[in-house]
Amino acid sequence: MDILLIGGLWLDGSAWDDVVPALQALGHRPVPLTLPGQGDGSASATLDDQVATVLAAIDSASGRPLVVGHSAACTLAWLAVDARPEKVAKVALIGGFPSADGQPYADFFPLEDGVMPFPGWAPFEGPDSADLNEEARRGFVSAAIPVPEGVAKGVVRLTDERRFDVPVLLVCPEFTPSQAKEWIDAGEVPELPRAKHLDYVDIDSGHWPMVSQPVELARILAAAADEG
Repeated sequence: MDILLIGGLWLDGSAWDDVVPALQALGHRPVPLTLPGQGDGSASATLDDQVATVLAAIDSASGRPLVVGHSAACTLAWLAVDARPEKVAKVALIGGFPSADGQPYADFFPLEDGVMPFPGWAPFEGPDSADLNEEARRGFVSAAIPVPEGVAKGVVRLTDERRFDVPVLLVCPEFTPSQAKEWIDAGEVPELPRAKHLDYVDIDSGHWPMVSQPVELARILAAAADEG
């Protein structure tokens, strides 16, 4: 199965370099995406531009793919599912939850000169980054790409109720499946309570398992693709 890999903020397709060979060894075709404004294009890129890139990958996939979104890109993956519900076999959400219609995509950190740079490790101290050694942190920072304002402040628009028919796998890194279920049951995650097929899987990692646990993440995604 084709597995489309969408990294979160500040990441381009190279974030999946250690996941790709592991997925290939398990018999799947990984397609890491480099998004407009995050390794492809300029600081003028918009959320619509990024959605269009994901939709183009779905449309050119062999069969119905597994769409994987990480962190903020869980919303990007969900937007793509909303636009192509009949063409996606399953969606896997890693370390994040899709935003609701009308919310900003990722207006989380200060903007500087029209972009949102990586804010440093202070906001991510604790479970998010505890499994990253100094070498991994330096590598992340050196590769981090500032996110264009038009992406970060783009408004989420969801229109097709068929998105709730697409099976969802929630991969839980810095939080547990039990915590995720509590948040969803409490109404803190607006979209997922309506998903008709929602499964959870734990992974013993921080917020970036593609860096710290790439082989285990590949195993989880391959299993999801096999089930799909």
